[in-house]
Amino acid sequence: MAMKLSEFKFELPEELIALHPAKNRDESRLMVVNRATGTIEHRGFKDILEYFNEGDVLVLNDTKVFPARLYGNKEKTGAKIEVFLLRELNKELRLWDVLVDPARKIRVGNKLYFGESDMVAEVIDNTTSRGRTIKFLFDGTDEEFRKALYELGETPIPKEVINRETEPADKERYQTIYAQHIGAVAAPSAGLHFTREVLKRMEIKGIDTTAVTLHVGLGTFRNVDVEDLTKHKMDSENFIVREEACAVVNKALDGKKRVCAVGTTTIRAMEASVSANSRMKPTQGWIDRFIFPPHDFKIANALLTNFHMPESTLIMLAAAFTGYPLLMEAYKQAIKEKYKFFSYGDAMLIL
Repeated sequence: MAMKLSEFKFELPEELIALHPAKNRDESRLMVVNRATGTIEHRGFKDILEYFNEGDVLVLNDTKVFPARLYGNKEKTGAKIEVFLLRELNKELRLWDVLVDPARKIRVGNKLYFGESDMVAEVIDNTTSRGRTIKFLFDGTDEEFRKALYELGETPIPKEVINRETEPADKERYQTIYAQHIGAVAAPSAGLHFTREVLKRMEIKGIDTTAVTLHVGLGTFRNVDVEDLTKHKMDSENFIVREEACAVVNKALDGKKRVCAVGTTTIRAMEASVSANSRMKPTQGWIDRFIFPPHDFKIANALLTNFHMPESTLIMLAAAFTGYPLLMEAYKQAIKEKYKFFSYGDAMLIL
């Protein structure tokens, strides 16, 4: 029997959704869920070191969030329009896949002006109800164009959930400290808890870290609106699993070590790169795989993740990894113990 959407519905008190991150990244709380024993411990994030030994590996997602939310004005009427950049379709033509709000005001042929800048965009196609393809009209080099976009854009914290305006601090905090490859419109939030100190202490203990890249798209947060989960379609996201990550991970697997995926996006990239002998192989491309219970994970044997929203694809993946009953018990305790949820919230380590 396939799982149903309603099985992931639960009451989440609004005050448990983290509007701001912890004062220091590594001061979040950490719930440790052990699949073998069924035990649940309440710790602090810095205690994560106790669960790893020499030769174990943490796999990070080193994607970098870009300032994807822009505000423009419609020509003639001057109406304020939010434009959320999803992905670049064609670099030379400056074509982008975007979401617009309010969508009903934006039709093919409309032009949008951005502030005092020379940036103008023309709407050239409809993709979905809120989706449009736009072409930026900008005189200048690609480098100048990107610089202008960066100056206009703001940090894309998911405002639908984190119900507040973007603040200057978000620029730094809605980004992992090891972010490297630009392309995400949302942060891989399990990685937001790491500080240089924690990573350094791991290195001293002989714990390896390596990285894959998955550019998180909005599909990760898109609502599931079908009761039968087999009918849900994920948006495609771009990913790369490189040779060096495969070497580090496969060595750990051969040595029967712990391989921990930091985040649901990381584990999805790892699952997309499984070889015939259940090892990781270099892979790149687009991934739209939706993981929900039951699922047999081939590479990672531990997962660090945040506390997710009811009925989200993220909680479904976590349930596939943990086992549905144990995850639901953990969430029940999280609510009782007032753990913070979502991108800026606390962490859960599943062993």
